Amino acid sequence: MVESGMTLGLGTGSTAAHALDRLGELLRSGELVGVGGVPTSLKTEAHAARVGIPMLPLGGEPAVDLSIDGADEVDPELNLVKGRGGSLLREKMIEGSGGRFVVIVDESKLVPRLGCTGAVPVEVVPFGCDHTLGLIRKVFDGLPGFSARLRTKGGGGKDGESAGGPVVTDNGNYIVEMFFDDGIHGDLNDISDRLLRITGVVEHGMFLGMATSVVVAKKDGTVVILHRK
Repeated sequence: MVESGMTLGLGTGSTAAHALDRLGELLRSGELVGVGGVPTSLKTEAHAARVGIPMLPLGGEPAVDLSIDGADEVDPELNLVKGRGGSLLREKMIEGSGGRFVVIVDESKLVPRLGCTGAVPVEVVPFGCDHTLGLIRKVFDGLPGFSARLRTKGGGGKDGESAGGPVVTDNGNYIVEMFFDDGIHGDLNDISDRLLRITGVVEHGMFLGMATSVVVAKKDGTVVILHRK
C-alpha cells in the first residue's frame, strides 16, 4: 500500500497512531525511503516527528499519493463521519487533495446511516458562534430527532452541558455538534450544501464520496476490504 517516494496524508486518532508507528519503523529500517507526510493535526505532527517521519506542506496536484486514517462512522456507501476529535478541517483538506484515501476501522464503526452513534461535528468561526449555532438549528429544525450544541471542555453527550469553555480546534475555531436520534434521514449532499451555505460554518465532518476503500477489522479476527462503487 505504501511505497518509497510517496507523500502520505497522516490521519489523526488511535488508528492513525498505529500506522504512524509502523511507518516510522519501516523508515528507520530502510525498507521505505523518500516518504514524507502531511499531518492532519498538531498532535499527528508531533507524533510523526517523534517516530522520524519527515513533514511536508500541503501543496501540488495531487498533494498526496495516499491518505490513511480512521473514521467515527461508515455507511453502506462508504460515506463517513470524521472529526469527532476536532481535526475535521485539516483531515478533509488533506484527504480530499488527491490520491487514494484508505480508511481503517473496526466493525463497530459500520452504521446504516450517518449520525447513528454520535455527533456530526461542524467547525465554526468563534466570532458570532451563538448566532451561527442558531442558524444551524433553524435550518435543520425539521429533521427528525435533530439537536445541536456547542462542544465544551468536559461536555458529555447529546444533552451534556459543561461549565468549561468551548473546545478550540488547531485552526482556532469552535465545534458545533449536530445530533440525530436515529441518524440522518435525507439527502446527505443536500444537507452538506445547506450547512456550507451558512455564514460562519467553516466545514463539517461528513466525508461524502471521499473514501477509496475501507479496511474493516472484524471481531473474529478477519479483515474485510470494502471498495467504493
